[in-house]
Amino acid sequence: MMAKHKIYTMSFASVYPHYVTKAEKKERTKTEVDQIIRWLTGYSQDQLDEQLKKQTDFESFFREAPQMNRSRSLIKGVVCGVRVEDVEEPVMREIRYLDKLIDELAKGKAMDKILRK
Repeated sequence: MMAKHKIYTMSFASVYPHYVTKAEKKERTKTEVDQIIRWLTGYSQDQLDEQLKKQTDFESFFREAPQMNRSRSLIKGVVCGVRVEDVEEPVMREIRYLDKLIDELAKGKAMDKILRK
C-alpha cells in the first residue's frame, strides 16, 4: 500500500491563508474564497470557521464535508500540471477541485462561472 500524500495530514487552516492571499493579490476577496469553499463542501460559514479553528487536516476536512456539491464534476482543467478530471483518488480530486476554483477566482473569472451556475 502506498503512503498517503503529505497534504492529507496537513491542516486545512495552514493552507487557507494562501488561498486568500492568492485571491487578494488579484483584487478578489476572502469572502469570495469562503463562498467557493462553502459551495464545494456544503459547510456553513460557522462550520468552515470551526474547521479552521480546529486545524482539521485536509483528508478529514473533505471527508466530513456536509454535502459535496454535485456540480463539482463540471470542474475541468489543469492544476499543477494535473488534469483535475483525471485524478482518481477521491480526496486528492476534491483538493484539486478546490485548487482549480481558487485559480479561476484569481484569474478574474466571474463567480457565477466559478460556481458552475
